[in-house]
Amino acid sequence: MSQLLRLVKDPVDRHYVKSHNHTVEIGKPYKTCAVVGNSGILLNQSYASLIDSHDMVMRLNNARIRSFEHYVGSKTTLSFVNSNILHACARRSGCNCHPYGPNVPIIMYICQVVHLMDVVMCDANQVAPVIVTDARLDTLCARIVKYYSLRRFVETTGRPLEEWSDAHEGTLFHYSSGMQAILLAVGICEKVSVFGFGKSPTSRHHYHTTQRAELRLHDYAAEYDFYMDLAAQDPHVIPFLNEAGFSLPLVHIYW
Repeated sequence: MSQLLRLVKDPVDRHYVKSHNHTVEIGKPYKTCAVVGNSGILLNQSYASLIDSHDMVMRLNNARIRSFEHYVGSKTTLSFVNSNILHACARRSGCNCHPYGPNVPIIMYICQVVHLMDVVMCDANQVAPVIVTDARLDTLCARIVKYYSLRRFVETTGRPLEEWSDAHEGTLFHYSSGMQAILLAVGICEKVSVFGFGKSPTSRHHYHTTQRAELRLHDYAAEYDFYMDLAAQDPHVIPFLNEAGFSLPLVHIYW
């Protein structure tokens, strides 16, 4: 976690200084950050001005904002995607994968090793950098979400741990893009605001699509437990985050 400023924020800052002549504090965390998820609950009220007021706004998996600006705002500093998104973009002419504009950097985690070829090709054709998450962050996310999923499974079902795998797609089980985006923000921001995470029986799964069902390979309920512990500001209840010198930022969740 302590390396995220150097691995992620520093190259992003250098890009914005070069392309926009921005004044940034390289080596220091963002003061305020908004992580905007894609849940349909975003359509229940407008957070646009609040979202856009943050120093850094991170959006997920190229979610469409056009015609939804009243609810989700229009500012984008970072685009966080999984490599399946970039793989689809790589098939287009010029690897067009910038719905928020060509100057917005892309941060992504690798779902399949073959997708690294897409990174090489797309990064060479873009103005903004394409940054791959460090494998240590990927491992940390996997450990945290599995811990919370196992704990929730035992507490809510009373069944033995050995039965967890069958209930969660076994080896296909994986953390969501949103979970890693939030953990990334925790490592590069002094204050994190989370929007568009959570669900409602009356809301669609994604605000910008008609999808209503969740993917079984993710355990969203377990991830929400993790977010609540982040907001509670008690690092002792969250495993694997007790790295020396690392302190949790303020985290506020807007359900």
